[in-house]
Amino acid sequence: MIKIYISNIIYNIILNIIMDKDKYDVLIIGGGVSGTALFYVLSKYTDISSVALLEKYNKVAQVNSRGRNNSQTLHVGDIETNYPLEKAKIVKTAAMMIPTYVKKLHPDEQNKILFKVSKMVLAVAKDEVVQLEKRYEEIKELYPDLQKLDKRGIEKVEPNITKGRRENEEILALYTHDGYAVDYEMLAASFVKEVKRGANNWSNLFLGCKVKNIKRTDDVYQVATNQGVFKAGVVVVDADSYSLLFAKSLGYGNKFSLVPIAGNFYFSDRLLNGKVYTIQNKKLPFASVHGDPDVQVSNKTRWGPTAKFFPVLESGKLSTSVDYFKSAGLFRYCTAKSFIKILSDHTRFKYLVKNALYDLPLVGKILFLANIRKIVPSIKARDLKKAKGFGGMRLQRVDTETHELQLGEGRIIGNHIIFNMTPSPGASVCLFNAVRDTEEIMKFFNNKFSFDKYTMENECAGGYPCETNRSTSLDAYFS
Repeated sequence: MIKIYISNIIYNIILNIIMDKDKYDVLIIGGGVSGTALFYVLSKYTDISSVALLEKYNKVAQVNSRGRNNSQTLHVGDIETNYPLEKAKIVKTAAMMIPTYVKKLHPDEQNKILFKVSKMVLAVAKDEVVQLEKRYEEIKELYPDLQKLDKRGIEKVEPNITKGRRENEEILALYTHDGYAVDYEMLAASFVKEVKRGANNWSNLFLGCKVKNIKRTDDVYQVATNQGVFKAGVVVVDADSYSLLFAKSLGYGNKFSLVPIAGNFYFSDRLLNGKVYTIQNKKLPFASVHGDPDVQVSNKTRWGPTAKFFPVLESGKLSTSVDYFKSAGLFRYCTAKSFIKILSDHTRFKYLVKNALYDLPLVGKILFLANIRKIVPSIKARDLKKAKGFGGMRLQRVDTETHELQLGEGRIIGNHIIFNMTPSPGASVCLFNAVRDTEEIMKFFNNKFSFDKYTMENECAGGYPCETNRSTSLDAYFS
C-alpha cells in the first residue's frame, strides 16, 4: 500500500510537471493560413511568453487553405462587384499586407507563394454593362491601375472572350495586369518557418494534434487532444467550419447554424491569360463562375466553382457529417424555419437546383458549360475535365433568430476566447485579422504584454495603419 501511495505521489508530481510544461499564455487551434498568421504575429511582434499552435493534420493548411481547395485569388476589392466602396477600401489595405510580407522573403520562397496575374471582371449584356460602368465610376480613384475595356480592348488581353461571341452582344470589362494569385498553403508554411527562425523558443507547433474538447476551469482553458491536455490563459479557435462547433460546446453562438456549400471545379487547356470573374449576384454569397490559371497546375484554366448543398464540414470527408449536424442544429424549429425562408427565395432555390444538376453523369458537364460560355463562348464540353481532388467547403452562417443568411467572416468573442469563421476574403486578409485578434488578446491580458504594432505595420503593411476597428467582412445580410 505504501509503495502504491508513493507511486501515486510520484505520478502526480510528474503529471503536474507535464501539465505545467503544456501550459501556454495563448493557444491557437487550427493551422490554416489564418491560424498560422496569428501564430506569426504573436511570436514576432509581441512579448507574450508562450504560444502554441495545434493542428490536427501532419502539415499546416490542409483544409480550405490548401491550394486545391480555393481559387488562389488575392481579393483586394477591384473585381469583386459585391464589395461596397467602403469595404473595398478596407479590404484593399488589408489584403495588400500579404504581398508586402512575401516580398521581404528570399526570392526562392517568394516564387512559391505569390504569383503576378492579370485580373478581370466581365459584364455581359446591357444590364450588366450598365452595372459595371457604374461600378467603375465608384472605384476608379481607389484602383488607379484598373482599366475599363470595351470589346476591342478585351480582345487584346483575353482573345478567347471575344472569339465566337455574337456581334451584337454587349460586353465590358474592368481589368488590371497587377493582380496576384496566392498559394495559401505555402503562405501558411512560410509563417511557421518565420516563427522557427525567430528567437522565441516558447512558440511551439504541434502537428497531428486533434482537439477533442475545450473546457474552462479555474480561469484557465483545458484543451484535451490526442497528444494530452494543454492549458492556456487565452484560446483562439481558427478552425473555420469547426469553430462554431467548439463555440457551441462552451455555450457561445447557439443562435447560429451553417449552410454547407461544397465547391468543385473543372479544368480545360489554357484558354485565359489571367483571372476572369463575372458579375456577382448579390443575392448569393457564393462567387459567380470564373476562370483562373492554377498556380499548381501549369498550362490549364480552372473553371468554377459549382456549388451544392453537402452536409459535411470538410470537403471529401463524409466522416465530418456527424460534426456538421452537431454544429448546425438542423432539428431545431428556428433552424428549420430559417432554412425554409432562405431556400424559398426563387433566385437561391433555382441556383442550388441547377448546381445539383451539374454533378449528374454525362449531362452535368454540358449543363455547366453555359456558365463558362459566358466567358469563353467557343468552349465545348469535350474541352472540360472534372478537377478531381479539387474543391473546398464554404459554410455560410445563418442567424436562426432573424432567419437571415450572413455574409463574410464570423467572429465570436467570449471570456478570454475567440472563435473565427473565415469564408472569403478571410485568407486574403489573414494578416490583418491576426493584428485584430492580437489587439483583442492584449485586452484579455489587461495589457500585461505589449504588441509592437508600429513595427508590424512597417514590415507587413507598408507603413499603413491597420485600423482594426473597421471590419473587412461584409455587413450585409441575405433575408
